[in-house]
Amino acid sequence: MFANFLKNKSSLINRAALLIMPGFLLLSTTLISCNANSPKADTAPAKSVSFKTKVVRMGYQSSGDIVRVTKVLEKRLEPLGVKVEWSQFAQGPQLMEAMNVNKIDLGSVGETPPIFAQASGATIVYIAGRRLTSNSGAGSAIVVPKGSPIKTLAEIKGQKVIFQKGSASHYFILKALEEVGLKYSDIQVLSMPNVEARGAFIQGNIPVWVTGDPHLALVEKIHGARVLRDSRNIGTPGGYYVATREFAKDNPELVKIILAEIEKNGEWAEANRKEVAKLVAPILKIDLPIQEIISSRANFRLKAITPDLMKDQQRIADLFYNEKILPKKIDVQEALLKPEEYAAITPSTLISEK
Repeated sequence: MFANFLKNKSSLINRAALLIMPGFLLLSTTLISCNANSPKADTAPAKSVSFKTKVVRMGYQSSGDIVRVTKVLEKRLEPLGVKVEWSQFAQGPQLMEAMNVNKIDLGSVGETPPIFAQASGATIVYIAGRRLTSNSGAGSAIVVPKGSPIKTLAEIKGQKVIFQKGSASHYFILKALEEVGLKYSDIQVLSMPNVEARGAFIQGNIPVWVTGDPHLALVEKIHGARVLRDSRNIGTPGGYYVATREFAKDNPELVKIILAEIEKNGEWAEANRKEVAKLVAPILKIDLPIQEIISSRANFRLKAITPDLMKDQQRIADLFYNEKILPKKIDVQEALLKPEEYAAITPSTLISEK
């Protein structure tokens, strides 16, 4: 479906540029100095433009969001007459549920929540992916308490394993079990959001927990949790920014500006991870050394939606269906925009490999 999008990237971006007022073509992609306290949004005056929406409703997870902390979207959009509103959710499934009932317009989640949302009939679209690094996955793991007799991943057979169903952890545990010759039916699954599970894990009431940062770092460093397997090299395409189809189709120029600012902010964050930790630690009420660990293994950058990326996403959807976890087979193509629509919303910085 997107063959022409990949083969003719430059021409597509040029066509997309025709849809945008000249003032919006000056989105800086220059890396901000490491001495900066926070990323600076491009607030240069833009020529008059009228957006269909005057409010962008952003969803974020309880683990935090550096885009919200730095307020780069507010700095960029409010001079253009667009207000930014943020809503917090426990994890990706809760965020997608809110999007399904039109409580938010867009947000960032792992690879699994959009699949379950689509299966439930949500009219969502993928608008950007996450760039992976050699360290991607270090911030998610299968852990056991400090004094657990379980020493290897294979030993979780028959055990209660806690994670949020429909989250990225759901896919992670499936692949991890596969690695050691176990089936999903070999474990006892209990679904629980991370924010609820952490206390139970610390108290010793959860034998095996599949979780991610900041919860992972906290139980590792403070409570001595042992990692059986982190999610590095687990075959994940990474997370996504997802939007309601109506919002993406009605506001292509606005979506392009939002993605450009998020990517520019992500570029700054990857070059200034300790500064990110200083900004986020007081908000999440986490000691700075632990937050530095969390920031060091986070992914901040974006990439464009491509056919190969969506093939990987379809592979995950098929896995859930084949394991009889999804009630019906889904086609991720139904949660995509048309090539020309992606050209209109995708900044050139998301196509670049740098």
